[in-house]
Amino acid sequence: MLPRNESQISNFFNDRCVFITGATGFMGKVLVEKLLRTCSGIKNIYVLLRNKKGLNAHQRLDELLDAKIFDRLKDENPKALNKLIGVSGDISLNGLGLSDNDLNTLIKEISVVFHSAATVKFDEPLRASIEFNVLGTRRVIQFCHKLNKLMALVHVSTAYANCNRDEVDEVLYESPAKPQQVIDAMEWMSEEVINEITPKLVGDRPNTYTYTKALAETLLTEECGNLPVAIVRPSIVTAAWREPCAGWVDNINGPTGLVLASSKGILRTMLFNSQATADLIPVDTVINLMITVAWYTATRPQNNIIIYNCTSGMLNPITWGDIERIAFPILLKYPSVEMFRYPGGCFKNNRLANEISVFFEHHVPSYLADFFALLTGRQRGKMVKIYSKLHRASGALEFFTTRQWRFKVDNVLMLCDQLQGVDKQLFHFDVRDLHWPTYWEDYILGIRKYVLKEENSTLPFARRNLQRLYYLNRLLDLFLMLGIWNIFLRRTRTARIIWLLFTNLSKSILFKVVGNNKKLITQSD
Repeated sequence: MLPRNESQISNFFNDRCVFITGATGFMGKVLVEKLLRTCSGIKNIYVLLRNKKGLNAHQRLDELLDAKIFDRLKDENPKALNKLIGVSGDISLNGLGLSDNDLNTLIKEISVVFHSAATVKFDEPLRASIEFNVLGTRRVIQFCHKLNKLMALVHVSTAYANCNRDEVDEVLYESPAKPQQVIDAMEWMSEEVINEITPKLVGDRPNTYTYTKALAETLLTEECGNLPVAIVRPSIVTAAWREPCAGWVDNINGPTGLVLASSKGILRTMLFNSQATADLIPVDTVINLMITVAWYTATRPQNNIIIYNCTSGMLNPITWGDIERIAFPILLKYPSVEMFRYPGGCFKNNRLANEISVFFEHHVPSYLADFFALLTGRQRGKMVKIYSKLHRASGALEFFTTRQWRFKVDNVLMLCDQLQGVDKQLFHFDVRDLHWPTYWEDYILGIRKYVLKEENSTLPFARRNLQRLYYLNRLLDLFLMLGIWNIFLRRTRTARIIWLLFTNLSKSILFKVVGNNKKLITQSD
């Protein structure tokens, strides 16, 4: 029995090597940082890196370590970074694209594999999604069969792999199709035929991502044999709760993009079910669970694949309506420096009401903004293009914001009970302790700092700008009312004089605002 101040999990990784796919992704960065910071005895972490944008594996490793997430580690234990080794390869290539020398080294060294690489694009063409999410998983399985010391393979799936069910237990469900049949079809079908049959193949799932993730789970059961495997199914992964710092986030996927667009006054309406549970899970919660799962899988006999639904809905639910109620005042408390409009509007439960609001709150302002930009000659209008992207993103999320699932978490709770002593804090993943209002304040501040690169020192200026936009918003409301009044009373001489004075004043104010928002439109492109 270890002393209570020693970590069973950290000690497990002593003198062992880990292999990670997807290390440059949002979750991958947090996984790498957490292992290096808390498992000081770990021998090496090998990360699979493909050549991208003219950068080779070593250059991409340097780029990875430049991320702000590693600042804490650089201050506390910079030597730990020497244990991170980049390996040139690609899950879309046979044999993971590994050289013979690298493969031989990994065969002798690796004890734990974390497979998190995937394409997470909802609108990814089916062929590409199969290549990365299904065939990529097969190549990782084949690689794992060669490893001499493998003790655990942790595969990252998604809670929504079985989103065609209202209740999802921690079990493997029947695949929507036989993986090999789909793989074979991708080899001979033309892109045109594949695109035509994709809706029929995907069936009652909303996109190719959830479909191929379900196929990958089936592939694991068919091809892993006696490998020690576990599956972690996160729901909607959001900013860090505690580690390495509260609110850390480095992308605009999912809710982060919606919050950012709302903070800019761009997003003002969206279809959702205000009573439905928004199953969000902080990224560090997922990573702590993954590391704990690797330890548990390696140290306990496994007769079959254990699945862990890493979700919050059954343990600490928050609805989409709660998020709107909590987050909006925080956006006004910590406004962005550059805004298109004063943040406002509201999400809609009714589709028709949302479509009407989209027209008046999104389409009309975007075309007007581009028109004024053209009139002033300051720059080419881009807001229509920005709104087009926003509507594609919100449309992809609509399936998840209008429905609710019950994700069972019995295995997660069982694993919670296995933690003892310091591990309860060091690898904490019990979402029941999360206080949503505090988390959302950290989340919004994290978006400001890490995504928008706006430090807290910019808040006084941002708040003054917010106040100006508030009065402009009220002015536009008055403009609308006077416009209606002028239509009905335009024959009156007094009405014509008031209308002329007001429109002249409004033009000068609007031109000034367009100039002030020039940077916003450029940055949002």
